[in-house]
Amino acid sequence: MKFRRKSDADAVPETVGESDSPDADSGPVGPHDVDDLPEGVDRVDLGSLVIEPEAGRELRLQVDEQSGNVQAVVLAGADGALELRAFAAPRNGDLWSDVRPQIAADMARRGGTATEREGRFGPELLCELTVTRADGSTGSQPSRIIGVNGPRWLLRATFLGRPAVEPEAAEAWEDTLRKVAVRRGAHALPVGEPLPLILPENARRTDAPSE
Repeated sequence: MKFRRKSDADAVPETVGESDSPDADSGPVGPHDVDDLPEGVDRVDLGSLVIEPEAGRELRLQVDEQSGNVQAVVLAGADGALELRAFAAPRNGDLWSDVRPQIAADMARRGGTATEREGRFGPELLCELTVTRADGSTGSQPSRIIGVNGPRWLLRATFLGRPAVEPEAAEAWEDTLRKVAVRRGAHALPVGEPLPLILPENARRTDAPSE
């Protein structure tokens, strides 16, 4: 898996190439709480998110250039990308049900659309937003946003590119999401507060997982 520091100015490509999607595996359903992860698998520890490396997935860290804080983790591949963010949630509750209308309202304010549907992980949002490209032209950027409620955490996953619009491309990316683990931590945080992400020391190193 490749590591790359990614600033807010970096954008996920809107046009993606062709790629065959592997069949879904039959492993345990995730995403997981970090305390429930099986042993014996090498993973990248980013603080609140723990990622299992996969061939063909480049790990990018979206960093706020002013504060230096890591804001999101992006897994990018030939046919799209998956953005991951984790938030503090109540012990007993459904934060995702509260957040979905907020996301839809934000999309509408920005001139986009958000349609709710039932998916593999429960209720999700199919979004479309008009964006301005680097050359000044405009285009449509589809996204698919999934929320997973965990023990005192919410994992928000955004699919971009083909996985956002093509079921055959989404299957392998959904399996990637199933392998993600969240570390909530014991400290008190307001509901909805982003869980801290850590820039690892080897973020500039390129590692390839054994196959």
